Amino acid sequence: MDRIEKLCVEKGMRMTEQRRVIARVVSTSHDHPDVEELHRRAAAVDPGISIATVYRTVRLFEESGILERHDFRDGRSRYEEVPETHHDHLIDMKTGQVVEFVDPEIERLQQEIARRLGYKLVDHRLELYGVPLDDKAKAPKKAS
Repeated sequence: MDRIEKLCVEKGMRMTEQRRVIARVVSTSHDHPDVEELHRRAAAVDPGISIATVYRTVRLFEESGILERHDFRDGRSRYEEVPETHHDHLIDMKTGQVVEFVDPEIERLQQEIARRLGYKLVDHRLELYGVPLDDKAKAPKKAS
């Protein structure tokens, strides 16, 4: 049983075989797929899974705090498992590639800014959008 499936069971969700397939597809995704891509991957495992089932399941997983939705300015909602540890995202505007990263200096600076403005930071989301400095340069692989 994969992590998402375990979380669903812990939350008391009824796990149909189609939900299990979708949970496994999300668990094995190393990118940030949209619903159409999740449907393509799930239908490769079970051709009987409809896109409506994927939409409903993704919404249920999101409402249950299992999936996190991102809108990376490309007109599609994209999803990832709610991470166990915090990370931020850099989105390549040319390719759509999403690079995950953690930077202690950015984390420290955000805390400092909130404190300076009279707040205790309880959550944040950072998305950076960029293009490669050199078109020949390859974007870095996913970093955690």
